[in-house]
Amino acid sequence: MTLASVQGQPRAMDALQSALRTGSVHHAYLFAGPEGVGKELAAVGLAQALTCPEAPEVGCGRCASCVRIAKGLHPDVTYVMPDDERVSRGLAGRSDFTGTPSRELRVEQIRQLQERLALRGLESKRKVAIIVSAEQMNVQAQNAFLKTLEEPPSETTLILVASAMDRLLPTIRSRCSKVHFAPLPVEMVAEHVREARKLDADTAALAAVMSGGSLGRALALDVKALARRKDVITAFEALRGNDIPGLLRFAEGHGGSREDADATLELLLLWTRDVALAKAEAEAEAGMANRDLKALAAEVASRTSEAALHRRNALLEAARVAIGTRNGAPRLQLERLLIELCVEGR
Repeated sequence: MTLASVQGQPRAMDALQSALRTGSVHHAYLFAGPEGVGKELAAVGLAQALTCPEAPEVGCGRCASCVRIAKGLHPDVTYVMPDDERVSRGLAGRSDFTGTPSRELRVEQIRQLQERLALRGLESKRKVAIIVSAEQMNVQAQNAFLKTLEEPPSETTLILVASAMDRLLPTIRSRCSKVHFAPLPVEMVAEHVREARKLDADTAALAAVMSGGSLGRALALDVKALARRKDVITAFEALRGNDIPGLLRFAEGHGGSREDADATLELLLLWTRDVALAKAEAEAEAGMANRDLKALAAEVASRTSEAALHRRNALLEAARVAIGTRNGAPRLQLERLLIELCVEGR
């Protein structure tokens, strides 16, 4: 893996490779974009290019330095990530922590990074720090990190990898050179998923569309959940405001965990997009994710105004944010969503 091997991000790669060729590498980068589209791979590739002794400013991907960077073992390339992310990657165990591994990047981690960056490089002239899930820095950590951005150690490059750039302080965003990563082409994601998971073409295409152009999310999608999506969508469209027990049963059935609720909301957001496409009647079938539900999408579109679809989309997004970033109770958020949609008018 090198910077040149990152696929599906030509604009981002052109910007980074141009900076390397011209010797205009910024001291701090913010790699922003959806999850699973190559941001962290690009960060690793940039770190390799900046430290590789065999192919300076390019990275060979084969020398001891490049291999250790890819494995997270290079002494001059520091990775910082939330504790729960370390656990999920197998870099730490839950028993290593006295309590629940934190989902935040804490001020203590930033101070440890600052202490490490203050030391001279052991093998490379340049030091690199890769901050994974940078948007997870709490306010105290972000304020502490500002000092490093304002007074960076010499020969140091900071790379912030973020899927929600707006959660970073404006003062942090303004001090970084931004590199935007777009969703990957659906065809590319489908091909990778088909080969990696040995899926048929239709299932791989559905996984690619439902992932929103994220290869990571497409590879992680539960194929059984894809098969159940029709039941979720038809049950959702059958909900009525005068059937409060039915609304509560739906919320209970899909709000048992944060992950289940998020997956349901993501599916309903994609379904709402399908209904909007059906309403526009602009080659709807080609752009739809749930093509086998084209007839239902057309029926829902015929009885739903554009304003109602916009409202539905906004409420779904709000519920997802409340559950994903504000620690809202999944079942409660789904109940609130369904009451606002069905009782107060869908």
